[in-house]
Parts: sequence; structure tokens; C-alpha cells
Amino acid sequence: MPVPIIIDCDPGHDDALAIMLAAGDPAVDLLAITTVAGNQTLEKTTLNARRVCTVAGITDVPIAAGCDRPLVRPLAVADDVHGESGLDGPQFPEPTVPVSPEHAVDLIHRILAEHPEPVTLVPTAPLTNIALLLTRHPGDAARIREIVLMGGSTERGNRTPAAEFNIHADPEAADIVFRSGVPLTMCGLNVTHQALATPEVLARFEALGSGLGQVCAELMTYFAGTYRRLWGFENPPVHDPVAVARVLDPKIVRCVEASVAVELRGEYTRGATVVDLHGYLDRPVNAQVAVGLDQELFWSRVVDAVAALGGRVAGG
Repeated sequence: MPVPIIIDCDPGHDDALAIMLAAGDPAVDLLAITTVAGNQTLEKTTLNARRVCTVAGITDVPIAAGCDRPLVRPLAVADDVHGESGLDGPQFPEPTVPVSPEHAVDLIHRILAEHPEPVTLVPTAPLTNIALLLTRHPGDAARIREIVLMGGSTERGNRTPAAEFNIHADPEAADIVFRSGVPLTMCGLNVTHQALATPEVLARFEALGSGLGQVCAELMTYFAGTYRRLWGFENPPVHDPVAVARVLDPKIVRCVEASVAVELRGEYTRGATVVDLHGYLDRPVNAQVAVGLDQELFWSRVVDAVAALGGRVAGG
């Protein structure tokens, strides 16, 4: 049976591929897409979710906008990475997919209450919405099968020397989520940097011969340019679909158990994930931490999902 999931995101080039993977792969049942401020403002990330769903023919999944700022600190977007729109590169048509009138947190809460089985949450963005859900509705923790998130790192950061963007954007929210007791898997930079969109990957998207495949190639081409300019990457890491892939098939993403804490006060380390891989701190394990990726299996599932969606769009 497909795993029921909700994606909480801030599209974002890699969020776009995460949405397509979740909507196009039969191993999961995508119940909703919720948005939060992160890579860009809430207005722009919500518009981008609608754009992605429109070009991918995802018309039966509700989209709801959530929090427009972090819990405590001011919003700082990643326009240096994702551009002024948050999804620079392709030319998108006017979106035809609507936005739900519900707040994202209310929509998630309602789905958790109404769904006959526990639901997996897949946040690929700052954890503001998820933290607010767990704070406002603590009983919902029992209705969450697990949280599989993209964020953090066992090593260095990509927003500061120590902190990854999603955690750094709202560390107080991340702290709430990591201390919630909900089963949690962290897919951080150390594993997502293995998910590289090489020229061969771009060629596989283009070879699909669909408009959607071309959109994906254009998204990754733009993303490659910013990663080359900012960090000197030859090929860009495509972070967010890794979290979805872990839900599709745990064999794609290898994990180890560890205690993870979020640094809230460090002068140079605020927003860092402190991953105790060797038990130095003698703290209880609270996360599965991703450490390895089957790259071929990962990209095959992503490309197959885009092919399936592209076929639906063409068929419609």
C-alpha cells in the first residue's frame, strides 16, 4: 500500500523535484502540499508550488500556505541560490491550481485527524509549520507515522560554516521538532551532496521528450549555475527529493541512529545540527541520520516519476 505523506516545502528548485517525485511515484500517496517562508517569501513559495503542480498536472492535491516568518528571528530568504522568484530558470505559465483557504497547520491537523492511518510528514523547508503544529496540537504527534526531513548536516553547513539553510532559517522550530519524540529521519547535506544533477542526469530529463522533462532540465541548469558561482560545485546537489526517496524505499537512503541536537546560542554555530554519531554525549537516540545514497536508484525513481507525470500531462 502507498505510504500517505504530506510535503511541507518552500519551492525552490529542489523542492520542485521533490513534489514531482512524490506525485509521480506510486509508492506514496501525496495527500497535501503545504508551504512556508524559506527559500523565498511565503507568497512566492506558494505561487511556486502552484506553478509546479500546474506544469506537472498535479490537480488533485490541495495546496495550503502556512507561516510567513520564522518563530523568533526575522526571515532571510535564499534569493542568491533560487533567484528573485524562488524558481528562476524556466518560463512558467499562469498557475491554474488553486490554494486552499485553510492555513497549512490547520490542513495538516485536519488530515491527521481524518486519515484512517498515521501520516508521514516530509518537510523540505524551515520547520516553522511543523513546530507550530506540534506546539498547537500536541496530540497530533501520535497521528504522525514519522517525520522525514531535509535539513541539517553531520558535517559543515551551507548557510554558515556550521549550519544548513533549513535549520538555520528557524532553529527554534527545528529544536521543537527534534525534541518532539516523533520518529524522525534527518537527510542532511552530507547525504544530499551525493545527489548530484550531472550532465547525464540532465540528458535523461531531456530524453523524456516531454515539456515537463524540459522544465526539470532547465531548473537544474539554473541551479547548477548558482552552485557553481557560490560554492564551486561542478554539478548541483538536489537536496529535497532525497527525503522523499527515503520514504519511497528505505534502501535508497542508508541511515544510522544518533542523537541530534540543534544549537540555539552559539556565536558561530547557531542553527547547526549537533549529530552525536559516536555517543560522546550519552544522550538518547532521537533520529535516524542519513549517511549514504544509492545514486542510480535515486535518479531512476526521480526520472521515472517525471516521465509518469509528463505522460499524464500529454495524455490530458
